Amino acid sequence: MNVVLRTDVENLGKKGDLLTVADGYARNYLVPRGLALQATKGAIKQAEAMRRNREAREARDRAGAQELAARLTGAALRVPARAGEGGKLFGSVTAADIAEAITAQTGVELDRRKITLAEPIKELGTIEVPVKLHADVAVTLSVEIVAE
Repeated sequence: MNVVLRTDVENLGKKGDLLTVADGYARNYLVPRGLALQATKGAIKQAEAMRRNREAREARDRAGAQELAARLTGAALRVPARAGEGGKLFGSVTAADIAEAITAQTGVELDRRKITLAEPIKELGTIEVPVKLHADVAVTLSVEIVAE
């Protein structure tokens, strides 16, 4: 059965995509939940409009992320933390702490979920922290953890 997706469906497609799926999947899952419409002439025209809007929105988001990446590139951040002897921290520095430091030091509001730390930082020193601003735009920040 041909369907037009009304919303993004994980592992299937994005809003406005025209897909061929199994009849039962469309009838029992996609259509009743409002995730898709059966592909008619009107629905196909509507899907084209959805795709154009999505592409324009993604282009705006990508341009904004690239501008933000240009502002953050080369910025050296300093995050103060309480530390004991040997450079071990009391507690840890998390993505939220780094997001606060970015806001305080550069004036850029950044969501903590865009900062990808494998695990919280527990030692003093400099670390490279990847920040994913958009699906196509990522930047690496140099973060220096210093003792208070």
